Amino acid sequence: MNPSECPFCYPYLIKNQQIILENEKAMFLQLDEAQESGIALEGAGVIVTKGHRVSPFDLTDEEWLAVKELLQRVKYIIDEKYAPSGYNIGWNSGEVAGQHIMHAHLHVLPRYEDEQMRGKGIRYLFKNASNSRAGQKKS
Repeated sequence: MNPSECPFCYPYLIKNQQIILENEKAMFLQLDEAQESGIALEGAGVIVTKGHRVSPFDLTDEEWLAVKELLQRVKYIIDEKYAPSGYNIGWNSGEVAGQHIMHAHLHVLPRYEDEQMRGKGIRYLFKNASNSRAGQKKS
């Protein structure tokens, strides 16, 4: 992807995307629909670096610190506004891992007691027997 076409380098490329918080090296982006009450992804968003980095493995030390600092501020804001019961936080790195925009982004996903998938963490998909690897034998 050409960085000039990257919706995380240029958040305005996605019409319903807002910069909620930022610091010198990173931004917390949220789609307008994430602010709707009662939806599964209520309060969710992504933290991205302002510099175009394809994967979290490419982040500089300064960018890691900026992401960490912003994550703490984002948690405070989400806790105050949405009062979730927990969080899933994670990176998808590479197409096979579900990364669709090739700019490193940390998903911040508030979780709620009243959701049907409560108690299912980020490993739930991998624990499911239907996600076995083709050609691999169980031992």
